[in-house]
Amino acid sequence: MSLKLKLHNTLTREKAEFQPIDPNNVRMYVCGPTVYDFAHIGNARPVIVFDVLFRMLRHVYGAEHVTYARNITDVDDKINARALRDHPGLDLNEAIRQVTERTEQQFQADVKALGCLEPTVQPRATDNIRQMVEIIEKLIARGHAYVAEGEVLFDTQSMRDYGQLSKRPLDEQQAGARVAVDAHKKNPGDFVLWKASSHNEPGWESPWGRGRPGWHIECSAMSARYLGETFDIHGGGLDLIFPHHENEIAQSRCAHGTHVMANVWMHNGFVQVEGRKMSKSEGNFVTINELLETETFGGRKWPGEVLRLAMLMTHYREPIDFSVKRLEEAERLLAKWPVAEAGHATPCETVLEPLADDLNTVAAIQAIHALAQASHHDADAKARFAASADLLGLLPKPTEVDEAIAAGVDALVEMRLELLKAKNFAEADRIRDELASKGIQLKDGKDKDTGERVTTWEMKR
Repeated sequence: MSLKLKLHNTLTREKAEFQPIDPNNVRMYVCGPTVYDFAHIGNARPVIVFDVLFRMLRHVYGAEHVTYARNITDVDDKINARALRDHPGLDLNEAIRQVTERTEQQFQADVKALGCLEPTVQPRATDNIRQMVEIIEKLIARGHAYVAEGEVLFDTQSMRDYGQLSKRPLDEQQAGARVAVDAHKKNPGDFVLWKASSHNEPGWESPWGRGRPGWHIECSAMSARYLGETFDIHGGGLDLIFPHHENEIAQSRCAHGTHVMANVWMHNGFVQVEGRKMSKSEGNFVTINELLETETFGGRKWPGEVLRLAMLMTHYREPIDFSVKRLEEAERLLAKWPVAEAGHATPCETVLEPLADDLNTVAAIQAIHALAQASHHDADAKARFAASADLLGLLPKPTEVDEAIAAGVDALVEMRLELLKAKNFAEADRIRDELASKGIQLKDGKDKDTGERVTTWEMKR
């Protein structure tokens, strides 16, 4: 295998050549959405970033040799409370499914519009409660967790190298969870594994009484079930390093007795919107669906491929300022790329090499653009461009045109040909410019048999 993939590992703070545990089953886990509400543009970044990595792994090792798990978090106190309120007569798991079904479906539709491949498996937290309980039982048996007032907490002092991912001293750690933790902990940094539920709170039965899992235990259970106790790559946003990923490592390693949970940890940078941290109070909180389907951002809708390219124009580990200006820049670049088919062509080395260097999408996009420019005069370059753009999920697609509109354009094209024959160039140019203003590009050529002028057209993206 000639292409050597190098990845930056948050655990070691170094970039190194990727060596899979098993080249025949390369395994990656990425923290997915909490389906309480629609996913925002900050959620879109890891989805896009790790989709690119998924595509690269498939290219290097073969699609059938890569397993990508991205979870659906549907265990959350807000979701639980709404399920109990809106569906009091249903089984808890079914009630949660009713609450989250629409938001999950919308998430799947949104990320598909962003050009993302479907992961190999997308486990739901509610389908893995038993696996969570089993891990907690192991932690208690091994002396890494304790029961206090009906709850189970992880004992951070029991793990000698706790904190190795975030590099934060233990005395600076604070327990982070999506459910409140009371003051009955042995150590300030101890975090909840299982939270007790009162009679009027939703919960599941367990050896410690009726309750619900803490946030971190979910991913430990799902990654172990679908990828194994130790796997290759774990990804997510920079904000998840502490406490979520730190605590995932602690739970998984201590429960399974392994040296690592995942060999490589990768984290994408933060997303700002128009130069400010995204928040509802700032008025710059925007969902993927709003960008795709409404005119709330920049006064217009934005195609999924424009949103994707705008994200990939910055290296994944760098912070990104998501703005109207940035989207316009991405759209202008895409408009210069041809609609093409790869056929049997393979991605160009000038694109593969930067992508293999810790997903340098910035340099890869520059190389793709150079191929697009060369494709105007070279059919082989056009095919290589198509294969390369497709690897990044950025292959332009033909724009669907309404039949009535197409008939009107055809009529104008014929009228222009007649004007050119009559040497009325001014009026012919006027028609060409009018169509261009509507996003319709004309291409003049000659009929091979008759030598007469022929004109084709296409919609610009």
